[in-house]
Amino acid sequence: MSKITKVFFQNHLGYELSARLELPIDQHPKAYALFAHCFTCSKNTRAARSISQCLTKNGIAVMRFDFAGLGDSEGDFSDSNFSSNIDDITAAAQYLNKNYNAPAILIGHSLGGAAVLAAANMIPTVKAVVTVGAPSEPAHVQHLIQSASEEIETTGSAKVQIGQQSFNIKKQFLEDINQQTLQNKIQHLGKALLILHAPQDRIVSIDNAEKIYVAAKHPKSFISLDKADHLLSNKADGHYVGEVIASWVMRYLPKVAVPTLKSSAQVAVRLNQADAFTSEVKARKHHFVADEPESVGGYDFGPSPYELVSAGLGACTVMTLHMYARRKKWDLQEVVCHINHHKNYEEALVATDGKPQKIDVFSRTITLIGGLDDIQKARLLEIADRCPVHRTLHGKVKVKTKLFVAANDM
Repeated sequence: MSKITKVFFQNHLGYELSARLELPIDQHPKAYALFAHCFTCSKNTRAARSISQCLTKNGIAVMRFDFAGLGDSEGDFSDSNFSSNIDDITAAAQYLNKNYNAPAILIGHSLGGAAVLAAANMIPTVKAVVTVGAPSEPAHVQHLIQSASEEIETTGSAKVQIGQQSFNIKKQFLEDINQQTLQNKIQHLGKALLILHAPQDRIVSIDNAEKIYVAAKHPKSFISLDKADHLLSNKADGHYVGEVIASWVMRYLPKVAVPTLKSSAQVAVRLNQADAFTSEVKARKHHFVADEPESVGGYDFGPSPYELVSAGLGACTVMTLHMYARRKKWDLQEVVCHINHHKNYEEALVATDGKPQKIDVFSRTITLIGGLDDIQKARLLEIADRCPVHRTLHGKVKVKTKLFVAANDM
């Protein structure tokens, strides 16, 4: 899962390009990646969505955008070419750098892969480049429009059917891709390179991956996408590519030293100064994040403190009911507990100043699944009120607090 925001930015010709920025839901991004889609495609292809989803799950933010004249972006596709694609990538990088964080990763699918290879040296912050089913030269796409090449040369343009859509291709497009060469750019890439390609790719043959790999200098890696097609139309293939990229790229991203949270206590919590509410929680050997919703100034990277209390009550409830039913040998197959927390004014509770006192209310709904009769169900509801956390919330509680003075504070 990720948080998706629609964003727009201008390319160097003044056209407004449409993009989707996907952010991890449970942490600040470890890095930002730019995704360039395949020839005549859009930012919303299945491959783009699947790869982005896996990257954000692994802490990497992804901005995928439509090249000018495609998808939701302004411009006329017939006026675009490989050079304009490169310009669009650098414009996207500038937008990220100005509004979020400069991209450290470029990912390109098919002709988008060739474009990121050409653009990489124009974006100094990029540490790693990934190509998926990319041609070794832009002119490779000419075979897709071969049937209309003579008409384009003669009349200056022609309608070409690519996939399910018809596109107007101008002579300037052919001239541009034939003037471009990637070999020198690949040789002087100066970035870590990952090449992913399917041996069965019928659109861009596997020998293109070989040419890119041979031209590149180390560090470089190749992953075979066995049984995948060019568009990664099988969702599982897209997810695999995303997981591979997420794992591979960590070696080339700057390491952020975070001191280990150590404690002899049962639970330890740390809030960094740079965060509003985001807190690292360590419970024995388990680590997770607590936060507040965005509506109150948090990042919503994790459950709120009261949600954690509710979770404790819910977990204790289902554990207690299962334990009791097992001891009684009752047919309790599953317990589901839903809890909401809110603060309420109870007229019956009056403070010393005569004003109503606000109390905390945990509304608990329990679903019991199994072969239980009404008497057994009623007894289990009674037992729910006797779970240890329930008793703690209703009992007398004392919190003892003391200040620990660290050595560097003395």
